[in-house]
Amino acid sequence: MASAERGALETVIVTGLSGAGRSTAAKCLEDLGFFVVDNLPPELVATMVDLGSRSQGAVTRLAVVMDVRSRAFSTDLTGVIAELERRELQPRILFLEANDNVLIRRFESVRRAHPLQGDGRLSDGITAERSILAPLRDIADLVLDTSERSVPQLRQAIEQAFAVEGLDLPELRATVVSFGFKYGLPADADLVVDVRFLPNPYWIPELRMLTGEDPEVADYVLTQKSAMEFLDMYVPILQLIGAGYRREGKHYLTLAVGCTGGKHRSVAMSRELVRRLSSLGIRATAVHRDLGRE
Repeated sequence: MASAERGALETVIVTGLSGAGRSTAAKCLEDLGFFVVDNLPPELVATMVDLGSRSQGAVTRLAVVMDVRSRAFSTDLTGVIAELERRELQPRILFLEANDNVLIRRFESVRRAHPLQGDGRLSDGITAERSILAPLRDIADLVLDTSERSVPQLRQAIEQAFAVEGLDLPELRATVVSFGFKYGLPADADLVVDVRFLPNPYWIPELRMLTGEDPEVADYVLTQKSAMEFLDMYVPILQLIGAGYRREGKHYLTLAVGCTGGKHRSVAMSRELVRRLSSLGIRATAVHRDLGRE
């Protein structure tokens, strides 16, 4: 599968059997820099491609995720693909499938009916969908069977097929959130660090009204031997966790760093963690949730 030339609109059409992983594929392509449009009627695909082509570089990679909504789906989409090829836009087709037993288990686990099941059985809907999609499968650039693939394995296969070498593999993004325990834990934290073991600048009169963003407070916190020992041991652990996240197809990590009020120790430590993580090639940003509270 040859990649589209850089500067041209790269178009991928994602289709396949219901329950085979289209949603996972869409999320992965979005992480790879694609503008993803879901459930677009076939007759609007060409219009969407035209809009993307005229976006003056705002959209360079477009992924259209399509499923079966009518018996005319396959014929309509095949015609659209042929039209795009005549215009030398060369869309690529990613087709996802799985065996019947796996699809049935997946539908039963979420207690959903197959879109083509009607009054029949799940297996009837799957059989009907295979028949409708057969022409598209035959012309697909990449067919991925997800029967034995885990979600991380599916993401890895899509990344290998659609990432531009050296540019598009999504990096780990870390958000380091400072907070005060007295205001509650951040609801979206993946990891929580308690830095209340460090001496509290609040009890130093000349530091009380300052914050961890001020050099005086940062110096007081970060020159503590226990702070340096903690950072020297914990940052390699974060690097190990980050590598595991990346292998599992997870690209976002929220690390919550807490002290009593969220103004001194947690802020200074969060800023230093961001600095150290950034030096390791992790895109890290700091958010100070409770800095403005009384």
